[in-house]
Amino acid sequence: MPSIDIHNHVIPSEVIDLLNSDTSFGVSIADGEWRGVHHVPFPMVPSFYDVAAKLAHLDRVGIDGAVISAPPPLFFYEQPGTAAGRLCEATNEGFARFCAAEPQRLQWLASLPIQDPDLAVDAYRAAIAAGARGAALGTSIAGRRLDQPEFARFWAVAGEIGLPVLLHPAFNEPHEALSTWYLQNVIGNPVETTVAVERLLCAGVLARNPGLRLILLHGGGFFPYQMGRLRHARGVRPDLQQTPDDLLAPLDRLYFDTITHDAEALRFLVRQVGEANVLLGTDMPFDMAMQDPMNELRAAFPDDVVRRIAEDNPGALFSLAGLAGGQGQPA
Repeated sequence: MPSIDIHNHVIPSEVIDLLNSDTSFGVSIADGEWRGVHHVPFPMVPSFYDVAAKLAHLDRVGIDGAVISAPPPLFFYEQPGTAAGRLCEATNEGFARFCAAEPQRLQWLASLPIQDPDLAVDAYRAAIAAGARGAALGTSIAGRRLDQPEFARFWAVAGEIGLPVLLHPAFNEPHEALSTWYLQNVIGNPVETTVAVERLLCAGVLARNPGLRLILLHGGGFFPYQMGRLRHARGVRPDLQQTPDDLLAPLDRLYFDTITHDAEALRFLVRQVGEANVLLGTDMPFDMAMQDPMNELRAAFPDDVVRRIAEDNPGALFSLAGLAGGQGQPA
């Protein structure tokens, strides 16, 4: 089975054209750089939008294929549903075209206007019909939390569909102490993931939807390290008495990418959640990505565990047995 990166970003040309023509999104893409809301400026390297460049990048780091998704700068959850629907439609059409160029190596996750849950349900079903392998959402919907009642129908439908939903940190809560040194990303992103998953567990969203499977990025944030604290609080604090009896019962339906940037932390993650629930994920082509992902895995694990994390687990979760290997050689 080929190695598959499940955390890999694309900004398709359809979206670039839309954002360049519609100033209401507040984005400028000029001189090879993205400037706009929700993210510091970043270079628009060709592997964001060019299939050949994406495949060449995968080859250089020794990865055969990828399940692509939208990066947080494309979420725009503060926009009304109509504008968000247009953007998500352009994103999903772009993803389908992008992956159709090399379907043996590339698959995609749907981008959804989740700020309008009913619209998101329709968009998700349409995306699945068009070939999406699941969906990608932000951890915060412009300040609204995914466990709030208005999202219950979406989670029910997602559970019925049964494909993975990837949660990407987005719309991080402001914190003055994180305002310098890029700590809003370095610390804030893991905090956002931890908040999102623990709220979903406490609200019983996973307990009520047994078909729902979630992918948590950046090694799951601080959740794997602090899940025992959540379990302990459930036993001693009256604030949690209305939550499910065993808050960690759905742990086998939570999946974690490999972005810890530390071999010992990655080994701890595998011990804590089980190697079957850890998947190769890089965050390419952003600068916070794993720079040498396969060799970083090999530095942490023997070959059989590397194979399960990079090949078997992504292939099983996304039903990618038919994908073919690429031309990449280990970096």
